[in-house]
Parts: sequence; C-alpha cells; structure tokens
Amino acid sequence: MAARTEESDTAREQTKAEADVDQVRQRAARDQQRLDSGMVTNPKDLESLQSEIASLAKRQDDLETIVLEIMERHEAARERVSQLTTRLEELEAKAAETATRRDAALADIDAEVRRVRTERESRASAVPGDLLKLYDKLREQHGGIGAARLYQRRCEGCRLELNITELNEVRAAPEDAVVRCESCRRILVRTPESGL
Repeated sequence: MAARTEESDTAREQTKAEADVDQVRQRAARDQQRLDSGMVTNPKDLESLQSEIASLAKRQDDLETIVLEIMERHEAARERVSQLTTRLEELEAKAAETATRRDAALADIDAEVRRVRTERESRASAVPGDLLKLYDKLREQHGGIGAARLYQRRCEGCRLELNITELNEVRAAPEDAVVRCESCRRILVRTPESGL
C-alpha cells in the first residue's frame, strides 16, 4: 500500500512538474515570437525581453532537471510496486495452496475420527455396561487413557512395575476378571507379554 501511494504521489508530482515546464516553455516561445516579430523596438524593452527569455531558459532547464529526478523516483516506485505485487501474488497463491492442503488434512482427520468412533461403538457394544462405565470414568480421570497394558510386569499407564504381591493377585485372578493397577487405578490389560 505504501509503495502504491508513493507511486501515485510521484506520478502526480511528475505531472505537475511537466505542466510547470510546459508553462515556462510556452511563455518563452511567446516572448521569442514577440522578439522575432520586430514589434518591440524600444531598446530597453528589447533588453528586458531578452533577459526574460534567458531567465525562462534557465528556469526551464532547472524544471526539466527536477522532472528527470521525479521520473527516476517514479520509475523506482513503479518497479517496487511491481516487485511487491508479484511477491503478494506468490504469497496469496501459497496461502491458497496451504489452505487447500489444510482442508484436505482436516477432511482426512474427520474421516478418521468417524471411522474410529464407528469402530469404538462396534467394539463397545460387546463390552458389559458396568465395565464400559468404569472405563469411561477412568479415561476421563486419566487424560483419555482408562486402560493400560501390563507389559513385563509394568503398568504402561503409570510406568510403574507391580510388586510381587500385586503380580500374584493378578496371576490368581480369573481371565475374565477386571484387574486394576494399584498405583494409577487404570484397568490392566493382560497379554502374553505381561510377564506373569
């Protein structure tokens, strides 16, 4: 925006400076025409007219120098606008591409969530209601993890190793009994790697 403002300002400045040059040029041409016509015969008026023509030529030269400086600034501002516009277009394209990738990733995540929920509902329907209630309660208390695998005599929920008394109780419990970790109170899932 600042670059576009600078470009616009220098364009106006250039137009004004060129108008000033044109005005001086027209006045000098009129004076030169009066001088060449021979209508001015008074030597004092002739000298004054020649002096004014010389003064106008100097003024025109100065104004043309200013116009050139303004043109250079205007060209630099235009180039900056062009560069920034190109960069902005690149960034907008990149943002659009990123948004498209984000939307696709969100769609994939939503699909995965639906799949997992459907799978959970299917599996949860086979679990007794009181056990499911206990699991959901523990899951809420322990940051989403209500059950943990017992792996090599260690609860993978709290990462603590069960002592020999706890291990003996787990060994003695029937296969379909719900056993819990004494430290974190999560439901322990027994597997062949439990180390029992």
